[in-house]
Amino acid sequence: MTAVNTTPAAGGHDSSAAGGPIKGRDAKKRRTDQPLRIRIFGKNPLGWLFSAPYLIFVIVIFAYPLLFAIYMSFFDYFFAAPGANVDRPFVGFDNYVNAFTDPAVWQSFGNVGIFLIINVPLTVILSLLLASGLNSIKRFRTFLRVSYYVPYVTASVAIIGVWLFLFNENGLVSNILGPLAPNPSWFVNPYWAMPMIAIYVTWKQLGFYILLYLAALQNVPTELYESAATDGAGRVRQFFSVTVPGVRPATVLVLLLSTIVGANLFTEPYLLTGGGGPNGASTSPVLLIYQQGIQQGHPGYAAAIGIVLVIFVLIIAFLQNRFAGERNS
Repeated sequence: MTAVNTTPAAGGHDSSAAGGPIKGRDAKKRRTDQPLRIRIFGKNPLGWLFSAPYLIFVIVIFAYPLLFAIYMSFFDYFFAAPGANVDRPFVGFDNYVNAFTDPAVWQSFGNVGIFLIINVPLTVILSLLLASGLNSIKRFRTFLRVSYYVPYVTASVAIIGVWLFLFNENGLVSNILGPLAPNPSWFVNPYWAMPMIAIYVTWKQLGFYILLYLAALQNVPTELYESAATDGAGRVRQFFSVTVPGVRPATVLVLLLSTIVGANLFTEPYLLTGGGGPNGASTSPVLLIYQQGIQQGHPGYAAAIGIVLVIFVLIIAFLQNRFAGERNS
């Protein structure tokens, strides 16, 4: 018998391989043959109906204001009565040039940088440690969880009044420290004002981040702790070898959210230090935007500062996701 050679000739193509592009073209052709409604909304358009309220919310609350702020930043814009015909000349990048050459803008971004350096690590470390402790205790668990969450849901105005009582010149903390207390006192001291705001925000927001970590800890298998204990790992070793890697996705989220909260800082410096004092030592970019856009009547310039702030936050979020997110994947 003569053997039949089943090996494809040089330069030839396998029929199964050749069928791949043909099948792909057929699938693409079938998609183009579908009605336009199905191609846009899919086979089940009901999902768009359920998503519509949130999409409208995002467009109206976020997308439109952002696009309008970009538009404002290129004009010598100012607010006028509805229907009033006023001249708002186009100034190009002048508002951005002024923003990058304004010492007050650089100072505000430096202030928020100090805030983030203090607030973000403290938030991650304290919330993870407290969440781990709350997850392991048996007695008074609900009471302690609620206790940590209460400051987060309490109005800032009420809590700030308590902190001013504690840390003003004749406050309880200053009286306890005596000669060790700073002079001028905490919130009117150019060196202590921003760190104190960072500590306050860390304390107030801690309950929310503890809740995130508690939810993440429920997804860490208990078998991992048992295996680590069998191998001789103590509580500290289990924390760093099991808990920390197990909640890394939550850590990335906490990093991102705490950065966004810090970049949008407004209420705390406005109330704790009387509007960014002393001498702008606690002015945040958002507070500066308010001062320029509302109080001083330069909304175009304020919009330019806001766009710079958005780019600043996006860069930090990208770097966090680039490094922390890659380790997570």
